[in-house]
Amino acid sequence: MIKIVVDTNIFISGIIFGGNPRKVIDLIIEGKVKLYISSDILLEIKEVLERNKFGFSPTITQQIIFEIESISEFITPANKNSTVIRDFDDNIIIDCAVEANADYIITGDNDLLSLKEYNNIKIIKASELINLIGTS
Repeated sequence: MIKIVVDTNIFISGIIFGGNPRKVIDLIIEGKVKLYISSDILLEIKEVLERNKFGFSPTITQQIIFEIESISEFITPANKNSTVIRDFDDNIIIDCAVEANADYIITGDNDLLSLKEYNNIKIIKASELINLIGTS
């Protein structure tokens, strides 16, 4: 099974807008890929959802976090990387992926995408994962 780590921007886009990010979430729910997540990523998702521009109540936000946890394998990264210099927050994605020995990081973030690969972990867009897996 393909092991993935999904960046916060994919979760937010999938929850709010749908499209390819939503298809990635659907692949996880359907068990076609295995999602790994860390407490740092969950915290970032929670903080973004609670921003005024999205208007999610704390109750709804907590339900979304619970749902993400229910489809994820929880990882506690042993090491902190400082690979993404431009946006240090992106390193939580790298940390989780390295600890999980993930095959792919799925992101829409150009800082991560520009790396293309890290420790044999390919960094790709949602559309690339969908093309790789195929949808039924």
